[in-house]
Amino acid sequence: MRCTYCMPAEGFDSVAHANILTYEEILRIVRISSQIGVKKFRITGGEPLVRRGIVELVKEMNSIDGVETTFTTNGLLLEEMAESLKGAGVKRLNISIDSLKRERFHKITLTDKLDKVLRGIEKAHEVGFNPIKLNVVAIKGFNDDEIMDFVALAKDRPYHVRFIEFMPMRENSWDRDQFMACDEIEGVIKNNLPQPLIAVHEKNSPSRDYSIDGYAGRIGLISPVSRHFCDSCNRIRLTSDGHIKSCLLREGEEDIKTAMRKGATDEEVKFLISRAVILKGAGHSLGDSETPLENADRPMTQIGG
Repeated sequence: MRCTYCMPAEGFDSVAHANILTYEEILRIVRISSQIGVKKFRITGGEPLVRRGIVELVKEMNSIDGVETTFTTNGLLLEEMAESLKGAGVKRLNISIDSLKRERFHKITLTDKLDKVLRGIEKAHEVGFNPIKLNVVAIKGFNDDEIMDFVALAKDRPYHVRFIEFMPMRENSWDRDQFMACDEIEGVIKNNLPQPLIAVHEKNSPSRDYSIDGYAGRIGLISPVSRHFCDSCNRIRLTSDGHIKSCLLREGEEDIKTAMRKGATDEEVKFLISRAVILKGAGHSLGDSETPLENADRPMTQIGG
């Protein structure tokens, strides 16, 4: 997929294979991180399921004491791989899907594969993933008329349907006129549901979650632009080229890969990971007044979805 909201129209420069982390390096970082309190690891992309040997990687990760793994995926390969991922110990799945209409899905992803993604979601449900979180980037004038169609997916299945604000990132196609705040999305849902939304508190989640009487699943709202959740964010990100970002939307990284390839001991790597956490900022300025919105030091294609 080449989703237009996170990939420039002219494409991007690929990173040389030698410059990305090997599985052995990833496992070393996971093991060391788990010793200092990091227990949940989400594997994301791009699309992580296209990388050869990914199932074996998560199986090895889950063999480390206390480690729990989850995935974010575009769903294209789930029909074939959901059972293997479940067998490897993956706990949960986040699946990105921004339209339930074939032509729109094609327009935003540049692939005509909506049916395959929907079959992948169904397969993930069949093999026992629960909850399955469906992530929807809400774009005004594009898919905002599908909000209630997405809400309906949570009626009979324990899906967590989460609406995410369209984030302005470097080199994406963000347009202020297309931005839809989560409060507006919530208003649409409330105006179209006879039942009230019931707040569900989940510690350290970026999502404001709601249950609905008679619904098997939940609705969530993620608002990185209009209503920051920095005070409860406990996440850091390891990029494919071996840097730790404490915040998606702030500059500054710790280069773990170079240190390891120069012979850093486990204690030295542990120090770099700890420093990345300690230096995590109190917040970011995305969406504040006239603050420039393209303030990330990398495009989303390099940071990861």
